[in-house]
Parts: sequence; C-alpha cells; structure tokens
Amino acid sequence: MKKLLKLLVAFILFLTVIGVSPVNANGTARTLAEIQESGKIVIGVFSDKKPFGYVDENGDYQGYDIYFGNRIAEDLGVEVEYVPVDPASRVEFLETAKVDIILANFTVTEERTEKVDFALPYMKVSLGVVSPDGAVITDVEELNGKTLIIAKGTTADIYFTENHPEIELVKFDQYSDAYGALLDGRGDAFSTDNTEVLAWAIENPGFTVGIDELGDLDTIAPAVQKGNTELLEWLNEKIVELGEEEFFHKNFEETLAPVYGEAADADSIVVEGGVVEE
Repeated sequence: MKKLLKLLVAFILFLTVIGVSPVNANGTARTLAEIQESGKIVIGVFSDKKPFGYVDENGDYQGYDIYFGNRIAEDLGVEVEYVPVDPASRVEFLETAKVDIILANFTVTEERTEKVDFALPYMKVSLGVVSPDGAVITDVEELNGKTLIIAKGTTADIYFTENHPEIELVKFDQYSDAYGALLDGRGDAFSTDNTEVLAWAIENPGFTVGIDELGDLDTIAPAVQKGNTELLEWLNEKIVELGEEEFFHKNFEETLAPVYGEAADADSIVVEGGVVEE
C-alpha cells in the first residue's frame, strides 16, 4: 500500500512538472467574481508534507493547510481544486496564475514579498534539524564536515546558504525525496520547519529532532499573485473572522494533535486572527 501511495504521489507531481494550465489564460490573477462565477477556487498545496498537506491512501488531500483550504472554498460558495506544488515552484505558480492561492506551508520572507502578496499569518515556525538516533545533531557546529539534506527553495535552503556556507548541502525538489535520502543514509541530517521534522520523527522511529529551534521565529501565511488586492483583502478579513471562533485551534485538534500527541501544543504553532504571540 505504501509503495502504491508513493507511486500515486509521484504521478501527481509528474503532472505538475509537465505543466499546469493557468486558471486565467492571460496569466493574471482572477477576481473574486471570476472565481465565484467559475464555481471553483484553485489552491496550490503540498502533496507530500504530512501532516500539513499530503495525499492519503485514498488519494484525497488531507492536513492542516487542506482543512483551511476547504473552509475558504466553503465560505466563498465554490468547490476547491488542489494542485500539488514543490517548494521551489510556489512563487512561479502564483506569478503565472496556475493557482489562485498558495497554501503550502509558505513562510513569509522579505525576498518572497517582492514577488507575491502574503495575507495575515495562520501559523508560526522556526527551523529544526532531524538526524538518526545513533548520531544525533544537537548543534549547528556539529554539521561541519557532514552533509545536510534540504528541500530546494525552502527557508532552510536560504538560511544555511546564507549563514553556514561551510556546511555541505544536498538539495531535493520534493520533501518525499529529501526524507528518502535521510532514511537511506545519503545525508547526516535534514532541516526544514521544526513543526514538520517533529511530526516526521514521531512517525519514523530511529530519528530525533536534536535541534528544535533554529534561526528566527517565522510566520506562515496564504499568498496570492502580486497586486491581487481584492482576494488578499478577502483572505485577511476571513482570517480575522476565523480567529473569533478559534478556527485554527480546531484545525490543530483535527489534523495535528493526532500526530503530535503531547510533543507539541496548539499555542506553540497556531496563529489566530493573524496576530502572532510569541
């Protein structure tokens, strides 16, 4: 079953690589009216980053980002179509109008804000590092002379490239390939969001998150094509509204708590109403 699921994910990602048609033929973002008239909103998500965005054994999208995406579609009164993206393609999918929104654990950075418009945040993270139990990395200096696995286009890629050029990086397009490399021993450790490596280590005995907080505290937010003010404002208003009902805490309980157990609490991850509390 696991092999079948991997083949399914690989096929979905193959379709992404060979081309996804823009939702607007001229490559510009759709207005709210156009989205509602079409009866469908197209959202870019991860298909291999459990428990945030992934394809389950039935071929359905699940996870924290999906839970949010479903609510967006519901409140717009439309159906939702999820399109798989990889970390490095998220900006391009918005710039070319292949999707209306990106909800793929998209960390807000200064460089990205020059290319896309971010709405208010709904999650907070920093970087983490996971490694085998027999050789746990507990400090960045321990990576000197070792190989660190990362996914291209992620904040981990940016952080280690800029701050630790002495560390050898092995880069992969997909998270599934990166974790596969760690499992196969093709690297000494893997770094990405601490929320993600913690969840992965819980489900993969034999690995430990030796560094659970690295770099700055970052925020994760939905993103739209640059200049799509109408959709951006709608998202911001919706995030504030959802905060009043503690929507993202409910999301955590439904999608993340079953994975984390007592290893993480909602307040350490969730952002309600777009207001970040450290």
